[in-house]
Amino acid sequence: MGFPGTWMTESESLVYRVVPKCACSTIGQIMFHSDHGTFFDGDIHDAKEGLHKWAQDHSQPRIEEVVKSRAAPTFTCVRNPYTRVLSSFFDKICGVQRNGNRYRGNLVPGLIQKYGVDVGGDDGTAEFDQIRSFRRFLLFVRDTIRFRKPMDPDIHWSAMSGHISTFIVNGGRYDRIIWTERFNDGMRDVLDHADLRHPIDLTAIPRFNESEGHGPKRLHPVEDYFDDLSMHLMREIYDKDFRLFGYDFDDPSNKMPVRDIDLAEVHAKLGD
Repeated sequence: MGFPGTWMTESESLVYRVVPKCACSTIGQIMFHSDHGTFFDGDIHDAKEGLHKWAQDHSQPRIEEVVKSRAAPTFTCVRNPYTRVLSSFFDKICGVQRNGNRYRGNLVPGLIQKYGVDVGGDDGTAEFDQIRSFRRFLLFVRDTIRFRKPMDPDIHWSAMSGHISTFIVNGGRYDRIIWTERFNDGMRDVLDHADLRHPIDLTAIPRFNESEGHGPKRLHPVEDYFDDLSMHLMREIYDKDFRLFGYDFDDPSNKMPVRDIDLAEVHAKLGD
C-alpha cells in the first residue's frame, strides 16, 4: 500500500503525512519554500513539481526509501475534532468550490434530499439555520464512517487517526505530531530539526487557507452547534482523535489541546 497522503521536499529534508483540514496548505507551502525560496503560485495541492507526493508515481520510490530509512524528520499535524468537522461542513458542503461547482457533484443534492441539510441555496448565499443543518450533516458523517452508507467517508471528515495510522501500519514512524492550534511553536520545532535549503520565518508566512471564502461565514460559537446528541455522535465518530491527540471532548468551546501527545501511545494504538 505504501504511504498515501505523504509529501516530501525534493531535497528530502522533510516528510509530512497530510491530514485534510489541518493546515495542510500552509505546511505544503512552507515545505515548497524551504526548497525553492519562493511559494508555489496557486493551491499547493495542484502542484505537480517542486514537491514529492505519493500520488505522483515518480515520487514513490524516493518517499519510500526516505521513510523506511528514517533519513528525514517526519511529522503530521492535527486539529480539534469539533472545529475540523465544522470547517468541513462550511467548506465542502455549504461552499461552492474553486471550479464553480458543488463538492463531489451529487453529494450536496443527496444530502439535501436524504438528510434535510440546508446549504444556503444554489450559491450558498441565502440565509439558513446553520446549527440545524450542521447537526443533520453530522448524522450523515456518522453514517459514512460507522456504516459506510450512503457512501464511504470523505477524507475531509474521516478521523485523523485513520489518516495517521496508514503511515504507521505501512512502516513509517513520526518524529513529531503538531497541533494546528499551536502551529508556529510546533512547526518551529519541526523546522529546527531539518536541514533546509532556505530558512523559514514563520512569523512572516501567510496562512494559505485555500478553503476560505468557499462557503458562508460561521455565525455562532463552536459550542452552539453541538447539543447532547451531537456530542454523542462526535464521541462515536472521533473518540480516538480526542484521546490520542489531547483534545477536550467535554468542552466544545475549548479548541486548545489540554494534554500532551504521547508519540509512543500513538504508534502503539494506531500501528495494529
